Amino acid sequence: MDFKLTVLGCGSATPTLRFSPSAQVAAHGSDLFLFDCGEGTQLKLRRGGFNFQRIGHVFISHLHGDHYLGLQGLLSTMQLLGRTKPIHIYAHEHLEELTALQLRISRSHFRFEVHWCALTYSDKTIIAETDRLEVHSFPLDHRIPTCGFVISEKPKPRNIRPECIERYNIPVPRIRQIKAGADLTLDDGTVVPNAELTLDPDPLRSYAYCSDTAYSPSTATYVKGVDLLYHESTFLEDRAARAAKTHHSTARQAARVASEAGAGRLLLGHFSARYRDTTSFEEEAREIFPRSFAAEEGMTIDVAL
Repeated sequence: MDFKLTVLGCGSATPTLRFSPSAQVAAHGSDLFLFDCGEGTQLKLRRGGFNFQRIGHVFISHLHGDHYLGLQGLLSTMQLLGRTKPIHIYAHEHLEELTALQLRISRSHFRFEVHWCALTYSDKTIIAETDRLEVHSFPLDHRIPTCGFVISEKPKPRNIRPECIERYNIPVPRIRQIKAGADLTLDDGTVVPNAELTLDPDPLRSYAYCSDTAYSPSTATYVKGVDLLYHESTFLEDRAARAAKTHHSTARQAARVASEAGAGRLLLGHFSARYRDTTSFEEEAREIFPRSFAAEEGMTIDVAL
């Protein structure tokens, strides 16, 4: 099953002709998960060919405008398109109040259910799950309460060898048990070990989204071993003092987190509007973590290669 990430926006603060505000969509099979929703997100979704109605979960890292100001428009469009499926939104509790105020003042309402989940900011916490995935939030170090997110696959059953089903005439209920790890006992009492009946499942894949944050060693602990890590890199190292003052990170600091976490690859983003080219971000990060690359709006990448 495909597990892919599409970058919709990778700029910071104000939109520019080069960078749009933060937004990313992770697609796992037919399920879509939206991470942040800066202004213009719904236009980016359209350009990417995404069906709005397949978005079941929206994760808003914090309440700075470049990370959530596109949400009201997206929800309104879903309403106009006749959405009836519930949507789950994970954000600071004040975003629910803000959305309710906008609806009241505009005398509007949604015909679909919006389930709000207030984030906590103390530790890594599971906040959402489906049959195949789970999502954790964890605290970041920014000027206001901010969360990062890890979306990861749940453990998969083992793959039974087709030839074993025929050889031992294994009934369907027993197949499920064997895929869960059970051995097979034959009529004569012979035990066939599970390892001879099955193959290892595909490796589990995971993605971490670290939006606005200063460098923090604890971040590496929260995202340990992820296949793909997105970590903001608003500035280059020559503006490290500015990064520290605004609770942002440099490309070098993002690379340190990736290295300390043992991540598979590092995706850099949230670039300041002062930069026109991202080559220097890649060069700076690769001195610490060679598997670093800069986000480009519209790019789609496999979570694990």
